[in-house]
Order: sequence, then structure tokens, then C-alpha cells
Amino acid sequence: MTKLPTDKSSSKTAAPDGARARSGASDRPVRPQGSSNSGNQGNGHPPKKPRAPRLGNVGPLRDKKKTKTKRSGEKSGQNKIRPPAAIVPQQSVAGRALTLVVAIMAFLACLTVGGVTLVSDAAHDWQNDLVREVTIQIKPIEGVDMVREIDKAIALAQEFQGVGEVRALSDDETKALLQPWLGSGLDLETLPVPRLVVVELTNPQVVDFTALRDAITRDIKGGSFDDHSVWTERLASMAGAVVYGGIAILILMLTAMMLSVVFATRAAMAGNREVVEVLHLVGAENSFIAREFERHFLLLGLKGGIAGGGAAGVAFLLFNLLTRPETGYAGADQVAALAGGAYIGLTGFLGAGGIVVLVAALTALTSRIAVHNHLTRMD
Repeated sequence: MTKLPTDKSSSKTAAPDGARARSGASDRPVRPQGSSNSGNQGNGHPPKKPRAPRLGNVGPLRDKKKTKTKRSGEKSGQNKIRPPAAIVPQQSVAGRALTLVVAIMAFLACLTVGGVTLVSDAAHDWQNDLVREVTIQIKPIEGVDMVREIDKAIALAQEFQGVGEVRALSDDETKALLQPWLGSGLDLETLPVPRLVVVELTNPQVVDFTALRDAITRDIKGGSFDDHSVWTERLASMAGAVVYGGIAILILMLTAMMLSVVFATRAAMAGNREVVEVLHLVGAENSFIAREFERHFLLLGLKGGIAGGGAAGVAFLLFNLLTRPETGYAGADQVAALAGGAYIGLTGFLGAGGIVVLVAALTALTSRIAVHNHLTRMD
């Protein structure tokens, strides 16, 4: 029996399936379960990477993440981009103190204007009353009929042009005039009291006072003429002195306020010196920097002026209310007797309003000039 030659390779090929499986398991790399790349293995392609498992509800998580990122970006943007700040701080202790000073100065200035207008109006009324009325005084002379001389004086005065009503004061009116000095219960027959004849003038400009005086002195025994020119001149001088004094006081108050504004402006520039110097170095014009300070102090001046002017207006109203004779307050009658019905009219209130505008304008102008001078020294 002839033996067939055996082939080693064929013997290896004829190995059992279990041994082949064990040898293949040891030779090939281990692949993860669930892979479907067995077909590509035989073609010589490298195995694909396994994909991560998908989650069923990923959309809301991504939206929340985007929202958080957006909000954080907005917050960071708000922190980085700030609104432009004013060169001069709007609210500060120095600013409030300056507003109070301006309010006090404006109040005092308005009171000065109100007082000046009150005295000026009263003096004007006094002058009008004195100019439109003259008096004829007849002294008692022994042996002369007083009643006849009074009638002659009335008839003589009525002959002149521009003369209106002419009348003699009655005994009761004469006693009322003398009562503050001689008391009540006077007997005019026992006292050498002069009698007065009041001459009212309809047109003082056309009356010839010189001729009237000469006629009374010549034709009326013991008669004299008084046109109140001395009192009119004195009233005019007094009113002028009060007006000039009020203007001087007003100028002093405004000067003190302007000095306060100058010091406040310098303090504000010293507190913001770095900002002003940086703006000046980077090429900012002096007018731009001065405008910022001018706007700031203009607002301060308006606030203080309105506060002071409003307080003065309330004081004027209270004065007008308390000085009315019908109110019954103590001293109202005395004020009415002195000033002839003291009343601060529209002129006083308009003057107070003008003071408010003037205070605001001077405050802004003074700060502008002070800033310009400081920047000029920096150049």
C-alpha cells in the first residue's frame, strides 16, 4: 500500500474549525461590539471610529447654553461700555453749598429791589399829592376880620388859571391837625391859631405860582403862600438817596456772589484737575471745557435764583397782606400813615424776576471767565 505524501500546508489547512477560530481570535484585534465594519475588513480599509450615542433631548440644553452665553456677553458689554460722564459732578457738597449761597444772595437782592421800589413809589405819590395841592396861610391879626380875609383869599385864588377847588379848613379839621401836639378840647377863639385855605390844582404846569404868591402877600392881610416846593425837593432827595443806596447794596451783593462763584469754580477745577489736563492735552478746545463748567454753574445759578426769588415773592405777598388797614394788624395804620398805603406792586415782582435771571447769567459768565483764565495759564 502506497502512502500518499503529506503536505504540511494542507495539514494546517485541514485543522479543525475550533482551532482555527482560536488562532484567529488571538491574531486579530478586538473590535467593539455592535460594529458593522466586518465588510470593510476584508477589503483592507481601516475600521471606522465608533459614533457617540445620541441623546434624545439635546435642543433645550443647547438653547439654555446659548442664552447664558448671550446674557454673560451683555453683562460684560455693559461693564465695558459706560455712558459719558460730565466733567463737573452734578451733585457734590460744594455744589449744594454754592446753591444755598446763591439762593441767599438772590433773596436779599430781591428784598432790596422790593424796598427800593416801595420807597420810590411812595415818594412819587407824595410828590404828586404835594404838587397838586398848595395852601394859603392866614395869621390872626388884632383888629382884622379873619372870616373876611379867608373869603378874599378864596376868591383871589380862583381867578388864576389851572386852579380847581378852593376851600378853607373847618374848625374840626383844624383841631384834628393840632390834636397830636396840643391835645383835644381846644378853643380856637382863645388861641392865635392860623387858618389854612387849601387850593387844589387841576394842571400844575400852567399855574403862575409867583404871581399868586405876590397877589396873596399884597391883598391878604397876614396871608402867606406855600407851594410845598421845599418838601417836594426834600422828598425827591430822600427817594434818590434810597434808590442809590439800594443800587449800591445790590452791587455789593452781586459782587459777593460772583466771588463765591469764582472760588467754587476754582475748587471744581482743582477737584477735576486730571480730567481737565487730559482734555487739554488731547486737543480739546478751551471753549468746550469752559462750556461744560458754564452749563454746570448756570444750572446752579438758576436753582439758587429761583429759590431766592420765590422766597422773596412770598415775603412781598405777606407784606402786602399785613400792611392793609382793613386787616386790623398792629402797625398797619402806622405804615399806611407813613407810606400812604404801602404796597409792593408789579414793579417789585418784575424786579425780583429780573434778579433771578441776572443771578443765573452772572453765575454762568463768572465761571466761564474763571475757566478761560485758568486754561490760559496752563498754555
